[in-house]
Parts: sequence; C-alpha cells; structure tokens
Amino acid sequence: MKRWTNLALFVLLGLAFVSGWVAFFFATAPSRASLIVHAASGYAIVALTPWKSVIASRAIQRRRAGWWASLVLTLLVLVSVLSGILHSTGLLISAGAITAMEVHVGAALVAVPFAVWHIIARRIPMRAIDLSRRSMLRAGALIAGAGLTYATGEAAVRAFRLPGSERRFTGSYEFGSLEPSQLPATQWMFDSVPVIDPRSWRLTVRFGTVTREWTYEELLAFDDRVRATLDCTGGFFSTQDWSGVWLSRLIADETAAASLHVRSLTGYDRRFAIANAGRLLLATRLGGAALDAGHGFPVRLVAPDRRGYWWVKWVTEIHVDELPAWWQLPFPIQ
Repeated sequence: MKRWTNLALFVLLGLAFVSGWVAFFFATAPSRASLIVHAASGYAIVALTPWKSVIASRAIQRRRAGWWASLVLTLLVLVSVLSGILHSTGLLISAGAITAMEVHVGAALVAVPFAVWHIIARRIPMRAIDLSRRSMLRAGALIAGAGLTYATGEAAVRAFRLPGSERRFTGSYEFGSLEPSQLPATQWMFDSVPVIDPRSWRLTVRFGTVTREWTYEELLAFDDRVRATLDCTGGFFSTQDWSGVWLSRLIADETAAASLHVRSLTGYDRRFAIANAGRLLLATRLGGAALDAGHGFPVRLVAPDRRGYWWVKWVTEIHVDELPAWWQLPFPIQ
C-alpha cells in the first residue's frame, strides 16, 4: 500500500498541476472540463492523506535524510488543496488583499521544486505489479470516489446556495460588472504600475520596414466599442464596456504576417495570431471614461474570450512579424 500510495500521489499531483494551468489558459469551455479534472484530483489527494500521513510519520521518526523537505511538500499540497476548496465553495474567497485563489496557486508553485526533489530522491521504479488487477481496482475506486465527492460537493454548494454556486465556468466570481469604478486593478506576478506622461507617450506600430507612431490624442479620436469580460486568474471576472480602436485599423497589411506582438512599457508582452487583429481592441476608455493607471493608462489591450493575463496594459509597441503566434511561453514570467 505504501508503494501504491506514493505512485498514486505522484500521478495525481501531476494531473492536478497540469489541469490547473490548462484551466488558466482557456476562457472558454475547455476551462470547465479541466477544472472538473483538477477538482477531482484534489479530492483524490485528500482521500490518500491518511495513508500518506502514516508513511510520512514513520520517515520523520527515523529522521530519514530530507524528511523536512517531504514535510514541507505535504504541508504546501494541503494548503493548496484546502484554499482551492475554500475558493470553489465560496466559504472564503479572500482575506484582506489576499485571495484564496492566490494562496491556492502560490502554494502549488512553491511546492514544485520540493516535488521535483522528492521524485528524484525518492525515485520509485515501475514494476509489473503496478499494473496488476489489484492496483487497477484501487485506482478505479479512488477515481470513482473522487468523482462522487466532487459531484456531491457541487450539489451541496447549490443546495445550500453558497457563493460558489455563482461561479463562472472558469471558477471565477463576478465582481463589479458594468461598474467601472468597481473593477479591481490587478497585475500579473511581478509587474508594477508605471507612471506615464501622455504628452510624451507614443504607441509604436512596426510592420516590416514600416514604422508608425501614434500619439495618445490620435488614438482618442477612435471610438470602436466592445462589451467584454475580463476573467482574471486571481479568481474574479467582470464584464465592462470598453472603447478605443481595433488593432486591424492600425495595421496597414495583414496578408504577409503571421502574428502581432503586443508589448507593455514594463516589458510584459503577449503574441496573437494576425487573424485575431479584428477582435483585439486597443482601449483608451473604460465605461466612457479614460483609463486610470491601474487599469492600463494610457492604452491597454482588450482580448475578448481570453483570460486576463492576455489583456496587456500600458501598451507601447505592436510589432507585426512572421513568427507564429505560439512562439512564446504559455504564461508570462514577469
């Protein structure tokens, strides 16, 4: 049972980590499917906790080399799972400025190096017995139990009308829709709010050897509009009215390009397929009023049907080139 428990936890941790990031990546139906897998994996990890606690306690008693790292990994996983449950049910969405989702993701990220160490230091070579009938029955029972627990939990959240019943399919909670003053101002990881003088600021659009600079006043003259939902990976979503200019109107010719690279003054950047230029808005206004610094002044990108980290703030440069849209990290590291 010790060997099977460790192998099962290894598989479940990997599944939970991957499915969580897949859910972050999409703002459409695949996000919901991956969240179901993610939640079920978490419940399966909880189900194995009693057996793992016995294994861990014996290792601590023997003071096996690296026992403290294994203990830290266990605590981080439990914190991540517990905060995920608190977020999904709505029992605790945030504590002050820190959200349960931020704790959930943060604990998981901190756990990664410990998990890698554990896999290397406690390597378990595969054996034929790992695919035996008994092992498969155990795995099937664990999966069925986790799935049933997830379904029961979701039913209870709705039956008791907990806040979690109002979540979007991405798991996010609605906040301040159509009320621009209520829209939270958040940044991705290590990004920070810059101070920008609109009089000297310029938007540089590069296409091959052609370069065009736009002033803030020139961009304010456009009034293209879209109602779009900003779905932040921090755990909230908000539908707002944005106005500005479609990127397709700033690009002279799209036929010879593959993608457009949108870059912020802070260095933050994202790349999009050129075919999406007509659906990407470079916003100058939110709810009819000029953006404030926290929301991307003087201009920010509005990317409908994409998670919040695609909505680049404080845009200063757009480079149209022949690189494919996937030529970038799945998630920004800044």
